[in-house]
Formats: sequence, C-alpha cells, structure tokens
Amino acid sequence: MPADISILIITYNRPKDTLALLEDLNRQVELNSHVGEILLLNNHSSISYDMVTGYLGQHPELPVKYVDHSENLGVARGRNFLIKKAKCPFLLVLDDDVVFDRNDAIKTIAGLFDKPHFTEHHTAVITLNIHYYVTGRPQKNALPHKRYEKYKDKSWFLTYYFTGAAHLMRKNLFDRTGYYPEDFFYGMEEYDLSYRIIDAGYTLAYDSSVKVLHKESPAGRITNKEKLGMMWYNKCVVARRYLPQRYFYSTAVMWALEYLKKTGFDLSGMLKQLNRIRKIPSKVPAQKISTASLAYLRLVKARLWY
Repeated sequence: MPADISILIITYNRPKDTLALLEDLNRQVELNSHVGEILLLNNHSSISYDMVTGYLGQHPELPVKYVDHSENLGVARGRNFLIKKAKCPFLLVLDDDVVFDRNDAIKTIAGLFDKPHFTEHHTAVITLNIHYYVTGRPQKNALPHKRYEKYKDKSWFLTYYFTGAAHLMRKNLFDRTGYYPEDFFYGMEEYDLSYRIIDAGYTLAYDSSVKVLHKESPAGRITNKEKLGMMWYNKCVVARRYLPQRYFYSTAVMWALEYLKKTGFDLSGMLKQLNRIRKIPSKVPAQKISTASLAYLRLVKARLWY
C-alpha cells in the first residue's frame, strides 16, 4: 500500500515546539509506510528556525518539505497554500505545538476512515482526542461539540464543526466545497468550511482513539482585543453566509456580551465592532445551506445561536 497521508503544519515563532513535533513524528512506528510527505510552512516568523532546519538536515529520512514564506498568510490562506501542494488523498493537519502520547499514533490514524461508522456516514473530517500537554487533562474547548458534559466520554460521535489543532480530512472534499475563506486571517475558518462540508453531503466526526497533547495552557492563551474582535466578526460572517437570518442577529448580540466580559467592559471597542458587523449583510452574499443540512445540524445538536 502506498503512503497516503500528507501531514500539514503551519508554524509561527515556535521553533522549539516545531522541533519537538518533528522529533515526535520521527519516533512514530511505520511513519514512512503511511506518510508520503510532511509539508511545513513557516508563516514568516520573526525569530530564527535554525534549530528546525538543522534537524531536518540531519534527518533526511523525514519526508519534510519546508517552506519559509515571505508573508504571514494567516491560518486560512496558509492551510489553502499547503492543501494545494499536498499530493496524498488524506490530510493530517496539526498545530505546531502538539505531540502524540504514543509512538503508534500515525499507524492508528491511517486506519480511522476505514471504521464502518465513518464509512456509513460519509465522514470527511475527523477531529482527534486533544488533551493539555502539561496536565494531561482533556482540552474542553478542543472537543468539537459545545455540549461538553454529554459528549466528552464518547469514543466517537458525529458533529457540526471540527477543531483546527489536530484533525484528519479527505483531500477530495475540497473539489466539492472549495477552500478555506481567504478573507479570514484568524478565527472561525473551521466553522465556515464545516458548513460547506455538511452542505456537500458529508459528515464531520470525533474519534477518541488517538490522543494528541497540546501545549496550550489550560488557562487558555490570553486573547487580545484584536483577536477577539476578529473571531466575533468572522462568526457573524459565517452565520450570515450559511444560516437563517435570526442566527446572524443572535450571534452579533451574544458575542457582544462575550466581548465585554473578556475585555473588562471595553464599551468603545464593542461599539466599533458592532458598527462593522452591521454592514455585513450588505457586504457578504448569502449562501444558505439546504434544508437537509439544517436537519443534520439539528440531529447532531448543533449550537447555532452564537
């Protein structure tokens, strides 16, 4: 069997974490039997990656293609850049600050889409089981469902979005859905693509069999106002594009309250964002998902109001 997985990694200013991930991949059993290439995009980092390039020079057995880009493409454009370069039918997308808890993780990942329930449900993306690196505890905000207590102990389930930190996807889905939205620099790009994947007749899923250790702090990275504003705006764009109109308004209002809470009541920032958001309907064309897609969202208990 030919190696049929392309691993896609975007990195920015994390050479030590990236090196640790490459070392972990090099420890994986039967790596070259399953992985045809590792595409590593340096998203115009401002610090040296000599330790990474030095390691790659010492380990030619790792099938890494390293791209040091002259521009920070962001998440969405960066992923599109790598997806278009990928040659294998399955894409394993990893954050640069993750490692696996076992050295047979890649071997297990290679068989995930062969599971009968994923074949039966025409699953196109599988989110892996993400835990905090430091504590070993499950990362609550990385489980791809907002009803955490109900879903956290399931070995697998169908869902309505996928988590960016570690997921496996079929490359050919992009022939039907198009790529990530390139007007999104940061935040909610997975939601935008998720709705198009569902509308194309696929399902999204979670599988617990491969544990990924994520070095993000359990307390969460400090979200600055600019990033929070981008997430709020982009979530409103997603609701406008794909969902009934009421969800656009509920998302705008509920995220306004979240913005105030997380920024220490930055009222002027909230009003500035609301002024931008009120222009979305005139700027963003509607591409409403089908009745069947909405029925799927109801079936998997999707949270649509915000």
